[in-house]
Amino acid sequence: MAVETKYVVVRKGEEKMTFANKKDADAWDKMLDMADAFTDWLQQHQPELDEAQAEALGMLLAEQKDAVQHILRTSKLPDAVKEEATAEVETEASAESETSAESEASAESEASAEADTDKPEKKVRAVKAA
Repeated sequence: MAVETKYVVVRKGEEKMTFANKKDADAWDKMLDMADAFTDWLQQHQPELDEAQAEALGMLLAEQKDAVQHILRTSKLPDAVKEEATAEVETEASAESETSAESEASAESEASAEADTDKPEKKVRAVKAA
């Protein structure tokens, strides 16, 4: 007989998720706390939002906290979000105009071309010798 330890995250008397280790369970619980805080904040500042919309937005903000923090710090989208959006647009456009085999080849070539153009140029700085 095997003994198995499971960590269950419970919210408002309802099991939300089950994990094999405590670290993952604690991380999920912390994310749910953050989602609740976002939901409460949204309902206070946007009373016309219904509860389901506020909860969905709160959960989205909590799940994407790294991207939200990056946007708040820099006022720009994170690179990972930009790449995902670009890939989705390219996939949709290529699916409409090409077969699946041709679209895979073009997506790979476009991705490699974009990778080459996204590399930052090295700046050369002149230093005056004393």
